[in-house]
Amino acid sequence: MAKRTLPILKHFLTSPSPSPSPSHALTSVRSVTYMPRPGDGTPRAVTLIPGDGIGPLVTGAVEQVMEAMHAPVYFERYDVHGDMKSMPPDVMDSIRKNKVCLKGGLKTPVGGGVSSLNVQLRKELDLYASLVHCFNLKGLPTRHENVDIVVIRENTEGEYSGLEHEVVPGVVESLKVMTKFCSERIAKYAFEYAYLNNRKVVTAVHKANIMKLADGLFLESCREIASKYPGIKYNEIIVDNCCMQLVSKPEQFDVMVTPNLYGNLVANTAAGIAGGTGVMPGGNVGADHAVFEQGASAGNVGNDKILEQKKANPIALFLSSAMMLRHLQFPSFADRLETSVKRVIAEGKYMTKDLGGDCTTQEITDAVIANLD
Repeated sequence: MAKRTLPILKHFLTSPSPSPSPSHALTSVRSVTYMPRPGDGTPRAVTLIPGDGIGPLVTGAVEQVMEAMHAPVYFERYDVHGDMKSMPPDVMDSIRKNKVCLKGGLKTPVGGGVSSLNVQLRKELDLYASLVHCFNLKGLPTRHENVDIVVIRENTEGEYSGLEHEVVPGVVESLKVMTKFCSERIAKYAFEYAYLNNRKVVTAVHKANIMKLADGLFLESCREIASKYPGIKYNEIIVDNCCMQLVSKPEQFDVMVTPNLYGNLVANTAAGIAGGTGVMPGGNVGADHAVFEQGASAGNVGNDKILEQKKANPIALFLSSAMMLRHLQFPSFADRLETSVKRVIAEGKYMTKDLGGDCTTQEITDAVIANLD
């Protein structure tokens, strides 16, 4: 019996094993990324503010992609424009009810007596943390490689406190307000983000050499929080040196935590270095609510020519929508959308003008839908 089975056994040992089919190979390495609770698949309402300029164009693109994915979200749309004196009460009620909002750019008038609706929204909902993720995308050439920076900015005080007055004709006083409470909570958010996302370094950006009390308080708060996270390296950098280092060696930065004004400047600079404001996602989050939008504020309402030609870049808002889907605990849908966007960029066939192409918003949208798994 043993003599008869030996040749058969030898045949199986020496013959090459069949290659698994592509579908089998994919399923064999798929991991369990999210175990839903009962009811987690219930469609979620999201407040949608298309905004000004190119906002309706790019938010419309997001709606198309969400519908194509059959994502478990539906939108409550509200028309809001930056020249309004205040955010309409029904919009605020919708965001408070839904907890999540997706918005296009709102144009803030320069000068005059109209305050920024963006700032109003952050203050009323206490969206104290702004997060902008600036990273290289394969297929999008930039001067620097290995850029992967997360800018976390305090969103409710500092120079954006809005406390200005004319002391005497020709002399205006603008107050920068810094509190230990707000400084500590933004520092804690930055270190929690770093801890939960396996980030290694948090860098605090400041100007404490000049504003010794205000930025000194911010640094003191960051140091106290840093002491509670010994596994994460903590650095400090003066804001002017930070800008120089960003444009010369951006890959050295990981997570950056900043007061309000500095964060706006640093995030837009980092976005320009990593590929442009049209591809950088972002969001604003508080204890109870979150608003997702294009990460860098520069150019988020576009210009008349782009609007007329319908060639606005929707990539940033697609990626911000993926962040929103993760926030809503729909990670599989977020992964599908993000993967599709990265495929389109890597292919290089469908690009808007800011990325070196000449495609319309709809052509980009169709390409992303075609690449969905």
